[in-house]
Amino acid sequence: MIDSTSDGPVTTIELRRAEKRNALDHDMVHGLVAAVESAVDAGARAIVLTGQGPVFCAGADLSGPVYDPEFLTTLVSALQRIEAVPVPVIAALNGSALGAGLQLAMVADLRVMAPGATCGIPAAKIGVAVDEWTIRRLISLVGAGIARGMLIGCDPLTAEHALSVGFANRIGDLAVAQEWAASIAELAPLTLAHYKLVFTGDGARDEPAPAHTEAMRAAWRSSDVAEARAARIEKRPPRFTGR
Repeated sequence: MIDSTSDGPVTTIELRRAEKRNALDHDMVHGLVAAVESAVDAGARAIVLTGQGPVFCAGADLSGPVYDPEFLTTLVSALQRIEAVPVPVIAALNGSALGAGLQLAMVADLRVMAPGATCGIPAAKIGVAVDEWTIRRLISLVGAGIARGMLIGCDPLTAEHALSVGFANRIGDLAVAQEWAASIAELAPLTLAHYKLVFTGDGARDEPAPAHTEAMRAAWRSSDVAEARAARIEKRPPRFTGR
């Protein structure tokens, strides 16, 4: 489900679960982290993350793992490990990046979006809540106003809008991302490692207030989560009660 190919100092890692729109489950998350860390161990100077087919990543697999209490912990740990690698990571968004897919794009250092790609965090539609790192990093990348619209209003972010606000660094396909990665791989690695540390030290990893953590956990424990899951199976809109 995870494919890695190398071209000189650039390693391209592809999510290969097109039949599920590259939705993440436990195996994919573990495989992705292993692929990223193996690429670094093998001497990669830049890494490109992309998805198979027309979607980058539709988020966590709604057929099961997203509702597993352990999945959130697994995903958060994986994102931290990918963020911590010392080489530049470029997310090549070949299509939509939703929920955990957008989180994966945000943990990258740079983003190249295909012209028709969109981003979003529709967690409020299924009764769950994202962690504080996601909220803070999204604010860091798109600004507080747009972040509020994406989280509270579940507004999508188009490639063109993403470029205008700085979330996307370039518009283009996988080849554009790989070409950029190849040029970055020729730059001084210690300089880039320093820049990564400073950019990721934007406060998003600061310890959240206990009340914030409890509010997030309350959402995951709520009856609304069970209602959203039932509604999906029954193919109807969920009826949330705030309990």
